[in-house]
Amino acid sequence: MRQSDQLAGFVRNALQSGRSSAEIDAALSDAGWSPREREDALSAWVEADGFPPVPRPRPYVSAREALLYGLLFISLGMIAFHLTQLGFRLIDTLLPEDQDSLPYIRAGMRWPMAALITFTPVFLLLNNWIQRRTSADQGRRRSLVRKWFASITLLIAALTLMGDLVATVYALLNGEITMSFALKALLVAAVAGLVVAYYRDELND
Repeated sequence: MRQSDQLAGFVRNALQSGRSSAEIDAALSDAGWSPREREDALSAWVEADGFPPVPRPRPYVSAREALLYGLLFISLGMIAFHLTQLGFRLIDTLLPEDQDSLPYIRAGMRWPMAALITFTPVFLLLNNWIQRRTSADQGRRRSLVRKWFASITLLIAALTLMGDLVATVYALLNGEITMSFALKALLVAAVAGLVVAYYRDELND
């Protein structure tokens, strides 16, 4: 039996025997359990008059949701990356450094466009389906897979924003800021900001 299961079982039995939360907390502290472990164990149960201790809803892991949220994560990443690439090429077309390179820049737009045409519908369909399932069953918001993918996405977006800021400051210090560079930096920040906005409420559940 895992330690977490042993701890949960002890707290449940102690509550059933009539021990108060303070007494249980003191006993666990004397046994060497950390404050966080004691708080988590005690918060897992609700005392109800005339009933045995009632378990609180806990986070869960689902292989099926790992597949769904993994596809959503990959689709969002592909959209963000290729949207940025397409934006870069549009900026290079509007503000070309070399007129001879324009045909190659325009040809380079096809791959990002193909990726966006493919992954945007996938993302929208998955997002719509997940939102409908979550609205019908709020318990799905406790999915650990959902929170992990949200955390990873927010970490990548935050690192992207920081890298974009570093590159901009470096260009300023070198006196190499051009209109094209500034627009590209703004585009990267905007795309990363949209990703953060999409996941902004996930970690607060």
